[in-house]
Amino acid sequence: MNRRGFVKGMLGAPAILGFPAIVPRKVLGKGVTAPSDRITMASIGVGSMGTGDLMSFLTRDEVRVAAVCDVREGARQRAKRLVDQRNGDTACAVYNDFRELLERRDIDAVSIAPGERWHALISMEAARRGKHIHCQKPLALTIAEAKALRETVQRCRVVFQLGAQQRSSAEFRFAVELVRNGRIGQLQTIAIGSAGGGRSALPLGLGFTSMPAERPAPVPPGLDWDLWLGPAPWAPYSDLRYTRTWMSIYDYGLGGIGGEYGVHDVDVGQWANNSDDTTPVSVEGTGELYHDIRDTLTLYDIEYTYANGVRMLLMDLVTARKRFWQFQFGESVKGVSVGLILIGTEGWIWVSRAGMRTHPESLMRTVLGPNDVRVLRSDDHKGNFLDAVRTGQPTVCPVEVGVHDEMICQMGDIAVRMKRKLYWDPVREMFKDDETANRKLGRVMRSPWRLEVPGPAGPVS
Repeated sequence: MNRRGFVKGMLGAPAILGFPAIVPRKVLGKGVTAPSDRITMASIGVGSMGTGDLMSFLTRDEVRVAAVCDVREGARQRAKRLVDQRNGDTACAVYNDFRELLERRDIDAVSIAPGERWHALISMEAARRGKHIHCQKPLALTIAEAKALRETVQRCRVVFQLGAQQRSSAEFRFAVELVRNGRIGQLQTIAIGSAGGGRSALPLGLGFTSMPAERPAPVPPGLDWDLWLGPAPWAPYSDLRYTRTWMSIYDYGLGGIGGEYGVHDVDVGQWANNSDDTTPVSVEGTGELYHDIRDTLTLYDIEYTYANGVRMLLMDLVTARKRFWQFQFGESVKGVSVGLILIGTEGWIWVSRAGMRTHPESLMRTVLGPNDVRVLRSDDHKGNFLDAVRTGQPTVCPVEVGVHDEMICQMGDIAVRMKRKLYWDPVREMFKDDETANRKLGRVMRSPWRLEVPGPAGPVS
């Protein structure tokens, strides 16, 4: 079954015949990867996002998925069926605990997509075991975790790709290259409109007409609630906490300002400003928290300033629409307005997953020449990761980039909660002369979980 046939029939097609252990490339034919050349992968966290990542890897001839892991029995069995159907056998192993999966020496790379409270810890263990890593955004739950993950990846010398896939989008890349080549003059402001928009906003996709109260309930069969919580504080199970609502609970993430969407456009702003290797030097802002089980920012207006004078404005979409009329463009295209505006002395660019608009309009027809500044090109985020695993070439969004993206989101959240302007030292990677703010760079993890950076010897065998 070819890739197109698999995707078309993945929910009901009969199983295909398995491949022999070793098949010469010439026997398989042009463009088909021999099993001996394949990258053996596993997926950890196979909910909605994780299953999407799994499907993307499954449809690639150069990959064989050998195992899946999730704390939910139903999720891992569903993922196993998809893998077995693609592979034409029943060999896909299932795991409840990621540590058991990562002990396997035959796994070359892992796709990591559980809740963001798990991203750093699982990625660090994967790196320690010598696995290459594709990890969903955001990089971590705290700045301390992000820094520990960066150090671990660097010491263990594994490939890392953060799932900030807008770096593999032609429109975002074109916008960045226009800015880098001075086509809007000197970049002055990066204005971001992201998820959020008021205390009455409801979680997407749950059918709520009003936000219900949390009611503790027995843990459903097949769910490992202790591992679901992981390093987060203990809380009794409830259906409400277990749904997508968790994305707006502070114990598990930053909500709209971070993993729910904000980090995507922060990443593009960093890219356009050519500041992947640094961060802003100050931050201040205002905001409001949700007032139910959710306790992340829902309204926020945060201003960062870089050493080069560029400002980054990170706003919820309601606030962004009031301040910048360009955020209406997405509504007229695909009903999506989240995105960013890159404003220069001689023009501006609005870009989002819904499209792109420029002023002057002629910028849209710009053809960059061989002597213009170009950024690393990727039109396939997961393909770029797999190429890096095979060749050692850089990924388009490595851990070093992800650390600074995470710092920006965290800095903004801390400044709003502390209700004052904060000053950041990009070299020491901490707030300047502010012990109170620096105490918020990490969080206490629930036992037995803790950050452990491996020694300089590299990954374990």
